[in-house]
Amino acid sequence: MLLSCPTVKLIVFQQRRTFTSSLAKRFSFNAQSLTESQAQAALDKDCIDFLPWLEQIAGAKLTNSLSIGKSPYGSRALFASKVIHAGDCILKIPFNAQITPDELPTDIRVSLTDKVGNIGKLAALVMIEINAGQNSRWFPYISRLPQLSDMHSTIFWDENEFSMIRCSAVYKETVKQKARIEKEFSLVSQAFKKHLPKAIERPALENFMYAYTLVGSRAWETSRGISLIPFADFMNHDGLSASIVLTDEDNQLSEVTADRDYSPGDEVQIQMDIANDDPLRNMKLGLLQTHYTRSVKDINIFHSSYDTFTIKEVKSATGKGIPQSLRAFARLLSCTSPQELNDLSKEAELNDGRLARLPFKDRSRELEAHKIILAHINSLIVDHNVCIKELGASNFRFESQRLTVRRQMARELIFGELRVLRSAAEWLIHYCTNLFSAP
Repeated sequence: MLLSCPTVKLIVFQQRRTFTSSLAKRFSFNAQSLTESQAQAALDKDCIDFLPWLEQIAGAKLTNSLSIGKSPYGSRALFASKVIHAGDCILKIPFNAQITPDELPTDIRVSLTDKVGNIGKLAALVMIEINAGQNSRWFPYISRLPQLSDMHSTIFWDENEFSMIRCSAVYKETVKQKARIEKEFSLVSQAFKKHLPKAIERPALENFMYAYTLVGSRAWETSRGISLIPFADFMNHDGLSASIVLTDEDNQLSEVTADRDYSPGDEVQIQMDIANDDPLRNMKLGLLQTHYTRSVKDINIFHSSYDTFTIKEVKSATGKGIPQSLRAFARLLSCTSPQELNDLSKEAELNDGRLARLPFKDRSRELEAHKIILAHINSLIVDHNVCIKELGASNFRFESQRLTVRRQMARELIFGELRVLRSAAEWLIHYCTNLFSAP
C-alpha cells in the first residue's frame, strides 16, 4: 500500500487476494481521505531503520519520498510525499540490494540444476537465510516477511476449506502446484542433506511450501530473472510483476513503476478435454501435438497447454468475445470423421500453421462447434451456483477468523468467475443466434 501525507490523499495499491501464485500480477489504485496527523501517527516504528539499512547495502539513495508505515487497516504500507500516478517511477533498487537465486551456495545451486525452477531455488535460499537468523545478511528483511499464520494461499487450506472452491480452476491449479512443490522439495531436501548437513536441518515440506509461496507472491521478474526486491514488497504486489519492473543494465538497477490491477474474476481459466470415448481421440490429440505452439512464456508453475484457455469478462454481447484458440479447439472437437480432421490439418499448413483458426465454411458446423463451448460454460455456471449456495448456507457463528477470511476469499473468487462465465455465455448465445439467423 502507498499512503500520501501532505497531499491528504491515501493512494492504495490494493492487493488482489492471493489464491495461488499464478494470479494477480499488478497494482490497482483507489483513493480516500487521510489527515496528515493520522498519516504521521501511522509510521511503523518497527521499520524506521529498514530503509537506512537497505540504502547502506545498496550504497545509494533509493527514494526521496517514501517511508514505511501502517495503513488504517493495520497492514504495512508506504508513505509518499506526493500523489503517485500510473507510470511514475516509485523506487530505484540497485542489483546488489536484490535477492536472487545466484546467492545460493555454489554446491547447492549446481546440485539443483534445471530440475528445480527459479522460484524453488529462491525459496531454498530464503530457507537458508531464515535458518541463519541474525547472522543472515538479509535478516532485517527476512524478519519482516509475513508469518505462515498470516498467509491465506490455497496451498495451506485444509480439506474442508479447499472444498469451498472445488468448482474453480484455482482448485485444479492448486493441486498441480502442490505436486510441483513436493517434487522440488524432494530435490532441495536431498541437496541440503548432502551439502549443508550441519548448517541447516533437513527442511520440512511445510517450511518449503511457506518459502515457496512467499517467493511466488512477492518475487519480481526482471531481465536478470527472478528477484526479491526488499522495500518494494511493502507495496503488497501479487506475484512476479514483470510489467512494472524496468531493468537499467547501464546503471545496474531496477525501476519500480506504478501500474493498474485487474479486479478478482476479470479472467477465468477453463479446461476442455477430448472425451475418452471419442473414436477420433488419438487422431485429434496427434493433430494438437503437431500444430500446438506455446505463445506465452509462463514464469509461474502453471504452464499453458492446448486444452486450457483463459477467458476474460465480455463487456457486451457485440464486443470482443472468447479466445480464438478456444473456438479453434471446439472446431476440432466437433469433427466426426478423419476427412474433416485432415482438412483442418491441410488448412493449417496452407496458412500460419495454427489448427482450425478459420471459421467453418459450413455454417451448421460452425454453430455446432460454438454450442460445444456454450454447453461447457453453462455446466461451469451450474457448478459455481452450487458452490455459492453451499457457502451461503454455512453457519458463520462458530467459525474461526481464519476460516471466515478464507470463506470470503472463496466467495469473491467464485462470484468473480461466475460473472466472467455468464458474460461469455451471453456472448456465445448472441453469436450463435446471429449465425443461425444470418441469410
